[in-house]
Amino acid sequence: MTGPSMLPTFAIEGEIVIEDVITYRLFPDSIKRGDLVVAKSPVEPDTTIVCKRVIGLPGDIVCVDPTGEYAPTSEYIKVPEGHIWISGDNASFSRDSRTYGPVPKGLIIGRVLARVWPLRSFTIFRNPTTTIE
Repeated sequence: MTGPSMLPTFAIEGEIVIEDVITYRLFPDSIKRGDLVVAKSPVEPDTTIVCKRVIGLPGDIVCVDPTGEYAPTSEYIKVPEGHIWISGDNASFSRDSRTYGPVPKGLIIGRVLARVWPLRSFTIFRNPTTTIE
């Protein structure tokens, strides 16, 4: 992965992640808010892969940018069926759903499970919105 859009979760370059493509293919509704996903770019699907955080699921109502700081509008959008709303963790430097709108679920490749390189930064990613009892 390269680029600043997912700082501080991921460095600008040099990190390698493992993604779960099988579970998503078998259970496409398994993606949850807060998950990190890898997807084909809605703007350049043949050449660009993006890694972003899921903010909204089908039927959710999301505010494009409540502060107006990162996007030109603070309007509310209902995420259509078959789509998700994704965002970079570093909003100042992310091209995401605020730019290109809801993303078709068909562009999702899988969910990020772990960062495996560099070894000193090994991390297993758990969904921050999941409650463990």
